[in-house]
Amino acid sequence: MPDVLHEWIVLRQDGIVWFAGLVSLALVGYMAFVFGRFLVYWAGSRHAFKHNRPAEPGDPTAFRWHLVIPCRDEEAVVTQTLAGLRESAPEAHLWVIDDDSEDATRDLVLAAAAHDDRVHLVQRRRPHARIGKGAALNAAYREISAWLPEDTDRSRVVIGVVDADGRLDPGTLAQVCNDKALARPDTGAVQIGVRMRNADDELPLPGRGRAANALARALVRMQDVEFQANNAGMQLLRRRTGSVGLGGNGQFVRLTALDSLTAEEGRAGRPWPERALLEDYESGLDLRLAGWRLTHVAETQVSQEGLISLRRFLTQRTRWAQGNMQCLRYTGRVLRSPYYTWAGKAEVLYTFLQPVVCVLLVLLTPLSIGITAAGLVLFPAETADFQLRFGPYMLLAFAIATVPMVLWGFAYRRLAHPDRRRLTGLLWGVLVWLYAYHLFVVAARAAARIVLGRNGWAKTRRNAEKTALGAPTALES
Repeated sequence: MPDVLHEWIVLRQDGIVWFAGLVSLALVGYMAFVFGRFLVYWAGSRHAFKHNRPAEPGDPTAFRWHLVIPCRDEEAVVTQTLAGLRESAPEAHLWVIDDDSEDATRDLVLAAAAHDDRVHLVQRRRPHARIGKGAALNAAYREISAWLPEDTDRSRVVIGVVDADGRLDPGTLAQVCNDKALARPDTGAVQIGVRMRNADDELPLPGRGRAANALARALVRMQDVEFQANNAGMQLLRRRTGSVGLGGNGQFVRLTALDSLTAEEGRAGRPWPERALLEDYESGLDLRLAGWRLTHVAETQVSQEGLISLRRFLTQRTRWAQGNMQCLRYTGRVLRSPYYTWAGKAEVLYTFLQPVVCVLLVLLTPLSIGITAAGLVLFPAETADFQLRFGPYMLLAFAIATVPMVLWGFAYRRLAHPDRRRLTGLLWGVLVWLYAYHLFVVAARAAARIVLGRNGWAKTRRNAEKTALGAPTALES
């Protein structure tokens, strides 16, 4: 009897050890898959970024331009934004959507309109206001459509979307209508590059200490690296795969492309998805599924303010991650679409699944660590042997995945700050690597919000806004 009991205990121990080993091995395999897909995507983005060939500017007078600026409590920036857009795009009509602001936004816009007949106010009131950016953009679409003469060639009308703190580079309209962009009649929309206007601000938090300002400077710099290097490479890769995504700032859409979306059942007068957290990216999916070509123009940019508050930054990125997860409902349509190449479908699925992959890693990593820790206590020899056998592969994958992120720091230095030392580029690269870990935080927060049924939309407060101590900045329920 004791021999039988001993054999049973040994078999049970072996089973537990191998079960724990299989879980750890599954995590190793999963991480290898995650790192592998990341490296393939990075290599494609890097190659597209490095070999981008600028296009010659087009003729902006061949089009009629209408720039839409969604505003909700934007008195801190709206006047400067209108002045900047009038300077960079003198031929454009500026349509400001006041989404039932509670500050002086409306009065400031009316004051500007009194001196400029190309400034227009689109007034919205609750309960129809403050329900999302997509609904606000649809209101502007309807007003512009009603304002245009009936004999207007709508294929020559372009609606651009600029954030309330956005400023276009001089010559942007000429670049947007170049021969590779809107000059092609099959192009439905164009996305331009984005940069952070305050990336070189040495004192983003006046009156605060060195540590707080250092953190704020680093946060803004990383947003600038992200958009000018990482995201630019991603969009240029998407240009090759035919899956360019539209952003909330700096998108330009042909009016006939928007018209084609309103022809769908239940979408009369509503080309942008309403109540979507990523209405910009979803609108790009809708346009591509409708057969329109989308492209990215890297030769010009829209500048915006990088966030200096970590809390506001995480709030914004949680909304983005949650909106990304909502896009999973497009998977079937994208896979069946004749307008997406196989490369384009693969790229879209990579984008859709990115926050899901992060959530799984957040869940699996502590589980694996817990199993390993328990194994080291209960079965130290067997667990140590397993870890020595497979642990180096995880460390190798981790090290390999670090290098591409660091290289973006060097690419950013060459592009935006060639006067800086290579050591600075290395520092930026290391910070980009550390900065990337915020994806796991926001993906987990987004998943929790979905589980709790919290799908509300809230705008991100501007740096210039003066808010009361303790004012809420988290996403609304």
